[in-house]
Amino acid sequence: MGVQQPNDAVLGSGSGSGGRVYSDDHMIVEIPETAHLISQDSWIQVAFVLTTGINSAYVLGYSGAIMVPLGWIGGVVGLILATALSLYANVLVAKLHEHGGRRHIRYRDLAGFIYGKKTYFLTWGLQYMNLFMINVGYVILAGSALKAMYVLFPYDSVLKLPHFIAFAGLANIVFAICVPHLSALRVWLIVSTVISLVYIAIAFALSLKDGIEAPPRDYDIPGTTISRVFTTIGASANLFFAFNTGMLPEIQATVKEPVVGNMMKALYSQFTLGVLPLYAVTFTGYWAYGSESSAYLLNNVNGPIWLKAVANICAFLQTIVAVHIFASPMYECLDTKYGVKGSALAVRNIAFRVVVRGGYLGLTTFVSALLPFLGDFMSLTGAISTFPLTFILANHMYLMAKKVKLSSLQKNWHWLNVWFFGFLSLAAAVAAIRLIAVDSSYYHVFADL
Repeated sequence: MGVQQPNDAVLGSGSGSGGRVYSDDHMIVEIPETAHLISQDSWIQVAFVLTTGINSAYVLGYSGAIMVPLGWIGGVVGLILATALSLYANVLVAKLHEHGGRRHIRYRDLAGFIYGKKTYFLTWGLQYMNLFMINVGYVILAGSALKAMYVLFPYDSVLKLPHFIAFAGLANIVFAICVPHLSALRVWLIVSTVISLVYIAIAFALSLKDGIEAPPRDYDIPGTTISRVFTTIGASANLFFAFNTGMLPEIQATVKEPVVGNMMKALYSQFTLGVLPLYAVTFTGYWAYGSESSAYLLNNVNGPIWLKAVANICAFLQTIVAVHIFASPMYECLDTKYGVKGSALAVRNIAFRVVVRGGYLGLTTFVSALLPFLGDFMSLTGAISTFPLTFILANHMYLMAKKVKLSSLQKNWHWLNVWFFGFLSLAAAVAAIRLIAVDSSYYHVFADL
């Protein structure tokens, strides 16, 4: 395509109707059809979306899930390396957003453009399995946060975890009906950031107080030699799960032009300022409780009941925004497939969201309540979907797209990443299968964990 002048008229709206816009190099690029708005958000708003993902209520579990199996050296070095490698992999995907004269607003579109139709459907399957399991995890986490608040006031024990998961699911359905698409989050991203900082600050402060007052802690890695090997592999996988969404093209689709340059700003913000709260609460929690750090840090901390209640309710509320972010690719797919158009407040569109999103989140909630131990299976899902999507595909797609421009050293580096993360994906899958086998005797449906 010929080079156009920067002040020429943009062809197509770039706001969800298909058309053409200018790339970062002032080349005309095509925009695929979508029912959702694209190219509407500042890089700051996109940075908030990314930061919301990594500072979700999941961070309250990293002291136990990452630091306990890895110890001080492995945990600290591992988190720093995972941060750097995750930034690198996300940058590769972001740079391919306008590859080949077309905006790739969906991960499957990018993979299909580079590899063909079979990979398009394979990527689609892996991505939606990954995002569904992430949302199941968030709904379980939201229910657990509500239950943790409930048991602080022991008036009775009538309500169990499945009840709280149902409450969480209902809240998510209402929010999904009210917020039509990812760009419409806007003020909710600020709210999400504030409440994230609230529960992180409370967990950090109470952990710091407990650590100062407590006797020397045990930081030895627990378990037998064999069990340590598998828990180390699982924790190493968790290092990378902590920083990656598996839906970067869908998030990048919302950012204003220049889409690559603005996405770089958002990514650098996410992986510098954005990771500091995660580091603070993870390291402080492990320092305070050592090998006794739990999978939900607010269960460890000691302090005023009202303060712990505030932290738990904030963790619950933040998961609602997080679920909406990770469910947005499914919403976009369904809205586009069934031709949702016009005002989000139109009766037809509201009814569509009630039925379709209500059904999707209803299924998510049912699975969450039925199988609240699904965290073991989520490790397996992450191993066979998160690693391929975020690291293996990222490096190989970049290699395929840019191979003419890459030196031999650069090509070897990308192949090294492909093989390393392929091996880690396989090892993590084996470790997850072992964990399922070990824990299987404790499984029962609608468990009150």
